[in-house]
Amino acid sequence: MTMAERAVPERVVAAERIASEAGFGKSCIREVGRLLRLAAAAKPGGVVAESGTGAGVGTAWLHSGLAGGARLISVERDEELARRAAGLFVDDERVSVLTGDWRLLERHAPFDVFFCDGGGKRDDPRRVVELLAPGGLLILDDFTPSSHWPPRFEGEVDELRHFYLTHPDLDATDVLTTPDSSAVVAARRP
Repeated sequence: MTMAERAVPERVVAAERIASEAGFGKSCIREVGRLLRLAAAAKPGGVVAESGTGAGVGTAWLHSGLAGGARLISVERDEELARRAAGLFVDDERVSVLTGDWRLLERHAPFDVFFCDGGGKRDDPRRVVELLAPGGLLILDDFTPSSHWPPRFEGEVDELRHFYLTHPDLDATDVLTTPDSSAVVAARRP
């Protein structure tokens, strides 16, 4: 494997192509993707989940860190996007792309890694935390960096980010992914 292949896995490039062809502009950025690969690699026998498959870019990054004993389950509401993303992984039985509401993931919990990029993040954050295994990692992206405490967005307290950063069952931090974006990374306390 060359350094270029390691930097951006082939399936990620393929998923980015699908996103472009579909006009889907909300794919995981590469900086977050590298974080996803690291999280999946840290749980070699784990159950890895993703809410919001989109065109499969984040899924492909998670897959790039997936060890032989791990499983990856992702869910997407948009039937066509889910179908196209699933096509990227037809050769790997460890990967399942489901079509429907994010709650379809519940039957596969608890999760050792949960990239909550779609449903759940905003509409049921308490349930998102409950789906984590002890020691499970939670990754939430698409936040705007804030140098204030509590964190602020557009002049107001960012209640959602504050919820995750102060949840009593999580050890969490805000990680700068680019100068204009950040992600919350948390581990569920045992």
